[in-house]
Amino acid sequence: MIDRVITSGTFSLDGGTWDVDNNVWLIGDAREVVVIDAAHDAAAIAERVGGRAVKAIVCTHAHNDHINAARSLAEQTGAPIRLHPADQVLWEQQYGDEVPYEPLTDGERIEVGGIALEILHTPGHAPGAVCVYGRELGVVFSGDTLFKGGPGATGRSYSSFDTIIESIRKRLLTLPAETVVHTGHGDSTSIGAEAPHLEEWITRGH
Repeated sequence: MIDRVITSGTFSLDGGTWDVDNNVWLIGDAREVVVIDAAHDAAAIAERVGGRAVKAIVCTHAHNDHINAARSLAEQTGAPIRLHPADQVLWEQQYGDEVPYEPLTDGERIEVGGIALEILHTPGHAPGAVCVYGRELGVVFSGDTLFKGGPGATGRSYSSFDTIIESIRKRLLTLPAETVVHTGHGDSTSIGAEAPHLEEWITRGH
């Protein structure tokens, strides 16, 4: 039901560029999948998709390392690209006005393989950052909002530490403690493992 492809490339913003490894998540069954964060290598993602239909390419946010394979994957599969429109300014840095996407809305449900994925708008790392909650699977795909060990980075343009903390507090830490957190980079964690550290993050962040 859940598969991961790790792809490698670069993240660029505010004049800097960094090497990164990204988690690309595939959720679905033998017939259809949703791809979360088409990063770096459309061919590797398409290979893992195989002959299945791609219902949607969901972008947790529009930093280039999470979307730079979206156009190619969409062209190969015919799938719509989905993004929260609050990230338009970041999307334009990668694609200008050449590549369309369908807007995501908070609370929207995307059906795939007989299960529902709920979109949670969690701004902070980016204005249009979202997490994707699979209640029936007991998982949340957190993009760069929450990692093993703390919140996503907020030291660059269009980000806010106070906002990401509020998003995590209200939208993620209210999920069941056993919920597995599949992140945009690195290892997975759980809500129960991260929740006790909220005040520590706030102290550290300020």
